[in-house]
Amino acid sequence: MKDPSFIGVSKFKERCLSLLDSLEAEGLVITKHGRPIARVLPYPKEPQDLYGILKHKITIHGDVFSTGVSWDAAGHPDD
Repeated sequence: MKDPSFIGVSKFKERCLSLLDSLEAEGLVITKHGRPIARVLPYPKEPQDLYGILKHKITIHGDVFSTGVSWDAAGHPDD
């Protein structure tokens, strides 16, 4: 995710509606005299479906179906 954009309070006041229409996920930081005073973020959308919601957000390393420990038929770990 990239960093939020910074904008002065007077420019935000002038362009408020157009800025809100094009608001990106990282939002805007509003500054006054060069100091941050507020952050505007888009309202989170409700997911349409939970299936696939984490696609491209997590990475699986290795075999997810293995514990990495082998067991014999009696249930004792092999060393």
